[in-house]
Amino acid sequence: MHMRPAFLSLAILTLLLISCAPASPQSLESPSVGAVEPGIAPQPFAGESDFAGNALPRDFVSDQGAGGQSAAVERLVIRTANLSIVVHDPAESAKEISRIADEFGGFVVSSNVYETTFADVGVTAVRASITIRVPAERLDETLDRIEKGASEVQSRSVTGEDVTQQYTDLQSRLRNLEAAEAQLREIMGSAVETEDVLAVYNQLVQVRGEIEMVKGQIQYFEESASLSAVTVDLIPDVAAQPLQIGGWRPEGTAKEALTTLIRTLQVLGDAAIWLAICVLPIGLLFGIPAYFVIRSVVRRRRIAKETPPAG
Repeated sequence: MHMRPAFLSLAILTLLLISCAPASPQSLESPSVGAVEPGIAPQPFAGESDFAGNALPRDFVSDQGAGGQSAAVERLVIRTANLSIVVHDPAESAKEISRIADEFGGFVVSSNVYETTFADVGVTAVRASITIRVPAERLDETLDRIEKGASEVQSRSVTGEDVTQQYTDLQSRLRNLEAAEAQLREIMGSAVETEDVLAVYNQLVQVRGEIEMVKGQIQYFEESASLSAVTVDLIPDVAAQPLQIGGWRPEGTAKEALTTLIRTLQVLGDAAIWLAICVLPIGLLFGIPAYFVIRSVVRRRRIAKETPPAG
């Protein structure tokens, strides 16, 4: 049986509107968020683990829903930590933090070791920063291990971002899009006209692209919640704790004197190199002939003085 183009377009438009519509309060009562009947434990929802099978950290928050029934909401929280610590050797400490990440089942996101000048104390030293990801359930243990290798902890902050609402909305949208995809496949299977098949196919491609995009966002939330990010700023102790006596910093003065000495020796060394490579060969090239010429002139004058005039 041939399908009318107008009816086909209306059906496709209806499916797209349904798939893109925001989830209603009833649709949000999925296994992840919903009312809990007395005596029945809350059931985990389909996203209880990420795509890799790792358990996701979630917090249960009890609240009174409509009708006086208690509702259990599983919270999906992304935790991040920032540390600023003083260490003896920032480069070696960065390697140790990398080993801690591997030990706890995490990995290094980025690592940077560089030399910088601390103008306030007049010190040039190596500084480092590193960002790692570790399982969220081992975040506190990781921070404690990192702090054990520090001579001073200048700052420590741990923040959490609740993405439960965004995550639940994405799941609801994914279900709607998958339902729309199934309906579009049925419509395409019933279509006979080539024009109708192409129209449904184009809409199917668009819906499939949206499904992949939503799945990617869901995966990002799951991975960010299961693996917490830790960023560590590693400050050398020679720059953070200079010796001071009544405002006087002998260590800084000694470093300045040593720096001046090294620069002076460097200038003298450069001069010696120039003398040996450039000045000396030129001097020999012109000096030796000039020496013999001057010697010959002096000898002639001496002979001329010693010889008596003819008489």
